[in-house]
Amino acid sequence: MNNPAKNVEEDRSPLPPVLWPIAVGVVLRVSLMLAAWLRTGTRVMTQGDSESYLGPARTLLHGMYASHGQTELDRTPGYPVFTLMTGAAFGNILVTVLAQIALAALTILLISRIAQLAFPDPQAAMISAWLFALDPASITSSVRIMPEALFVLLLALVLERLMTFHRTLTIKPLISAGLVLAAATFVRPVSYYLVFPLAVALAVTYRHGKTMRWKAPALLLLSVLPWLALWQIRNAQLTGYSGFSSIVEKNLYYFQSAEVTAELGGISLALEQARLGYNSETNYLVIHPEQQFWSQAQRLQFMRATAMNIISRHRALYFGSHFRGVALVAFTPAATEFFQLLDLYPAPQSMPHRVLNEGILHSVWVALRGHPALSIGMALFEVWLLLLYVFATIGSLFCRGSRFAVIALVGIALYFLLISGGAQAVGRYRLPIIPELCVLAGGGLAHHCNRKERNQSIPLP
Repeated sequence: MNNPAKNVEEDRSPLPPVLWPIAVGVVLRVSLMLAAWLRTGTRVMTQGDSESYLGPARTLLHGMYASHGQTELDRTPGYPVFTLMTGAAFGNILVTVLAQIALAALTILLISRIAQLAFPDPQAAMISAWLFALDPASITSSVRIMPEALFVLLLALVLERLMTFHRTLTIKPLISAGLVLAAATFVRPVSYYLVFPLAVALAVTYRHGKTMRWKAPALLLLSVLPWLALWQIRNAQLTGYSGFSSIVEKNLYYFQSAEVTAELGGISLALEQARLGYNSETNYLVIHPEQQFWSQAQRLQFMRATAMNIISRHRALYFGSHFRGVALVAFTPAATEFFQLLDLYPAPQSMPHRVLNEGILHSVWVALRGHPALSIGMALFEVWLLLLYVFATIGSLFCRGSRFAVIALVGIALYFLLISGGAQAVGRYRLPIIPELCVLAGGGLAHHCNRKERNQSIPLP
């Protein structure tokens, strides 16, 4: 006679393996949140640009979207809406952080799915999920009130939907990929131009009929561009500024052209920015009293024209500065914020201020001489990053998988690296390429493990 209890036990399916990296990733992020809260409260969680998102979020409660009494043009509304929905605009910072940790858990799940679509080896999916779950920069970003956690989730969803379309050849995933990409661009405008290379990749890799080869890119473009155009129309109607985000003009003026001028004058970027009135409208108007009654659009037009004039006359200096910024985004360990959260980062005066200005070797020497223990921690972050690059290169070159998937992963990573350069470059700008690196590195590690197993299974003569 059959034992019912035994049958029930046998019918129980084991937990999906991907739940393990998800669980570990959540525990690591919650642990960092609690440790940071005990050590530094919410001070570091909300330092830097956080207030530039929280401020406009509060105005949404009054039926407007503004900052300092003016129509908000710098920050698009994606992340402010998220902070409002999760309570950060009311001071519930830890609730927003917990929501971002939930987003990270979903991202781990998506990364395993992307790896399944990209590579035939099932090991690649699990390895990719573990890599993202353990990535130090991704863990840190979940505990900061900044848009990266939400942006990375949406970007991973775009990748998953595009790869699903390429495998199933159904239109619904393609349209949903476009809509999610539009939403991601409202979170971080850095993806504004991404739809164009993705459309080209669809056209180049499509192999199932000439008609769909142009229809697929067209559908993707039509799913993205109208939403971006609506925001630009809003900006133009309210202020006369027709761009998507005015942070572009301000970065051109206060960072990219300012870096060129600073190099020509033999001074630091900080001194040149002070001369331009950076981060102080009062100082800016002292320097430019004629602009006191100018509109936002007129000031932004002045900034863009002035910056482009400087850059066009000194292209070599500009490109040098831009690609130094690309290198910084690509290779800096991005450990500062992690140690700041735990109150382990020393006084800024004893650490290198700007690697771009002070040089890599000098910055490394200053850190090693003054803070050897901290330097070891940063070195571990750097070793992790370099190994990601090594195995991602193996995955992109030697793994058999979807041609479109590899092109999309490599292309998106290169897009974010190249567009994030310049004098304003910081380590957290690398976060949008972490999912791509983890998937490619997962494929590379799976390939390496399989080759090692094959070599060991060869019988000795």
